[in-house]
Amino acid sequence: MKVSKSNAAQARRIFNLCMENGAVNGDRLKKAIAKITETKPRGYLELLTGLKRLIRLELESKQVTVTSAHELDAETSDKLKKDLTGKYGNDLVFDFQIDPSLLAGLKVRVGNDVWDGTVASRLKRLAETF
Repeated sequence: MKVSKSNAAQARRIFNLCMENGAVNGDRLKKAIAKITETKPRGYLELLTGLKRLIRLELESKQVTVTSAHELDAETSDKLKKDLTGKYGNDLVFDFQIDPSLLAGLKVRVGNDVWDGTVASRLKRLAETF
């Protein structure tokens, strides 16, 4: 569903009111959604769609996917968690995956930020230059 500019702006205002210390306050968000569905203002479906999009983006920004060719030892994964938590905040959700096709190195994705330090990607870039 397409969300009008005014409803998108209103959804952003409501979403920002539901933020507390840089994180979404679930109770505030539930109350806001309950109030919207109870009163059903004009364009409330667009408003809810806009809120849903903002919530999805917030959740995705806190999702960390670490892909490596081999299983990481506890020291390396703890250091990685510490560094990323320092940069992005405490409420990150980590997902460690193993992909042998990477050969070596790490690929880290936090929300829309991607760091690809794998041997496979470097070989691919090298092959593309020739």
